[in-house]
Amino acid sequence: MSAKRTLAIRPDPGAPVPETAMVMAAGLGKRMRPLTATRPKPLIPVAGRALLDHAFDRLRAAGVKRAIVNVHYLADALEAHLKSHVDGIDVEISDERGRLMETGGGLVQARDMIGEQPFLVVNADNLWVDGPADTIKLLASRWDDVTMDALLLVVPYARAHNHPGRGDFHLDAQGRIIGRRRPGRVAPFVYTGVQILSPRVIRDWPEGPFSTNLFWNRAIEAGRAYGFVHQGLWFDVGSPPAIAKTEAALADA
Repeated sequence: MSAKRTLAIRPDPGAPVPETAMVMAAGLGKRMRPLTATRPKPLIPVAGRALLDHAFDRLRAAGVKRAIVNVHYLADALEAHLKSHVDGIDVEISDERGRLMETGGGLVQARDMIGEQPFLVVNADNLWVDGPADTIKLLASRWDDVTMDALLLVVPYARAHNHPGRGDFHLDAQGRIIGRRRPGRVAPFVYTGVQILSPRVIRDWPEGPFSTNLFWNRAIEAGRAYGFVHQGLWFDVGSPPAIAKTEAALADA
């Protein structure tokens, strides 16, 4: 199946969803201070629920069976919350208490747990509202293991609520990500913190912590990184002022 054909088809909400998700929950939450002085960022409440619970609501609704959660900052609080609040999904912990590995290093540390099938990656502080159909199911319907190593859920820069950056990616007509990100330059699409990856991207890694950008850049250069545009709402809840803005927008949605 060609890349053009893959991204021209109508999304099928009934397509198989990856059974495993990697939930990134180990960050320090520095932009969310002082709220993160006593709790990890994924446990900050927004619209009456912890950010982590919003993420698990979406995973559960999509049919994800298993979640690997990496932990570092205030890890005991995160593990206790997972035990008391998550059901319907098997949870495994990738323990980074000894050293925060960043996003790429976190994938490496969890590699043996991930297995050999394509898997979801979801940032635990991510908050979105579905559009006309389940977002994760739509993303899964775009996945083509023959032509893709990475499929990122992106949102147009103009609809990236509360986002302080200048955008992340350009896409061609088939949805392929083109060119590397350029600091200081505005890009039309923002990465939402949700993606599908093939385990084959996790290779030839450096020692110690590093960003997923290393794996993305390789996939982009090989023409195997794609973006899928989110049709619903998405919020960057990265700072205390963003919480009230997000809650107000959700109340009006």
